[in-house]
Amino acid sequence: MTLRFFCLLACQLLLVFACVGARAADVIDITQAEIQASEDGYRLNTRFSFDLNHELQEAVQNGIKLHFTTEIEMTRPRWWWRDEKAVLSRRTIGISYDVLTRQYNVAIGGSVPQSFSTLEEALSLIRRPARWLIAPKGALKQGEVYNVSLRMFMDRDFLSKPLQVNAINDSSWRLASNRKTFTYRAE
Repeated sequence: MTLRFFCLLACQLLLVFACVGARAADVIDITQAEIQASEDGYRLNTRFSFDLNHELQEAVQNGIKLHFTTEIEMTRPRWWWRDEKAVLSRRTIGISYDVLTRQYNVAIGGSVPQSFSTLEEALSLIRRPARWLIAPKGALKQGEVYNVSLRMFMDRDFLSKPLQVNAINDSSWRLASNRKTFTYRAE
């Protein structure tokens, strides 16, 4: 009786850990995030780690354009009132596949798309984007400490309406990071 109970318990625990491991594959990890002051303002330097699951790879190869949005919010804490929202910025990167040229195209915002021969090369631009100007010079008060909140997600709002309905009900279309928070002292 007790041996059977422990065997059943061990099987259930293995199943739970397998499910957690499978779910972890659908998460975007923020491996690096730092803000750097430059001549023209403040830039975000980030690195992400993720893979597209089979359904998303198939969707891209069948001509569906996927969009990944990065959001950053910087607030300055105040003891006497609500925190001051100093920066709220979003950037969207789209990835698509052109069947005629057999090229993957990645476009940042409304810029001219860059072409890549493999999906892995195209994803590397999304995983390691160029330093992004998030705020102009003078937007932050020098010497003040700001709370930074950063996240990245596959933006389903850019999908066509029939695909949006499917994406809401299908967990394989949910690819997102947890919020990464850190502090930054303005230079």
